[in-house]
Amino acid sequence: MKFGYFGLNMGPFCDPENMAALIRLVEDTGFESIWTGEHVVLIDPQAPPSPAPPETPFLDSIAALAFAAAHSQRLLLGSGIILLPQRNPVVLAKELAGIDVLSGGRLLFGAGVGYVPGEYETLGIPFGERGARMDEHIDVIRTLWTEEKPAFAGRFTNFSGIQSRPLPVQRPHPPIHVGGMSPAAHRRAVARGNGWYGFFQDLAATETALRGLKEAAKEIERPGELGSLEISITPPGSVDADTVKRFEDLGVHRLILMRGMGDMVGAGGDSARDDVLSFIESTGREFNLG
Repeated sequence: MKFGYFGLNMGPFCDPENMAALIRLVEDTGFESIWTGEHVVLIDPQAPPSPAPPETPFLDSIAALAFAAAHSQRLLLGSGIILLPQRNPVVLAKELAGIDVLSGGRLLFGAGVGYVPGEYETLGIPFGERGARMDEHIDVIRTLWTEEKPAFAGRFTNFSGIQSRPLPVQRPHPPIHVGGMSPAAHRRAVARGNGWYGFFQDLAATETALRGLKEAAKEIERPGELGSLEISITPPGSVDADTVKRFEDLGVHRLILMRGMGDMVGAGGDSARDDVLSFIESTGREFNLG
């Protein structure tokens, strides 16, 4: 089992000193990867389905991943997830390629559609188009990352006669992890993803999702160049050895841990930071990650 940590760019870890301490500890403790989350804006006042109070700080994922690249040597750097339909895919392909180059090929590109209509309204992007934009944007980014003479003619993006260099270090491109628990997300992961990421999924929910992915694989032909689908899960809270084994038996390849949703908010200042750092240290010891 691979172990990652979720929460690089939120709550108390929007402070550069705290971020640097977190990155160093996650790497030194033996974790494989560290992951950002993303909400460009938060709804004020908070109302469902918005996941966090409006005052919760979220550093931009690209800025946070660049910072992490400069403060680590071997950690894989994951976006968990970038809300892809809210982004210009041509600009994002450039930004992410830069992360991969500056980190020496350590990017894991996680993307999803999101679920908060008000965030889309703020950005002027129709909420109902998010699935179609997600599919096309993945194809745009892959085109820019892999084709010698990139060209694309789609519903939302059209280009030819351009170059976007440097290309990512990883070839053919950094792994693309599709997030989401819906049947559409399962089909998208099978058709376009190197991996699938389920956020805050317990064992039962993970088992249900994996059945959904198997059903999607019966409907959707998976391109051979994508290889086998890597499964990453953020469980709801700490895990013990038995729980890890049960996730592994289900076919999960990576657990991206966080203590709970409260760490996203980071209430408690230094205490919240210290609690997270202690959690990372104890997890490393328990699973002999170093």
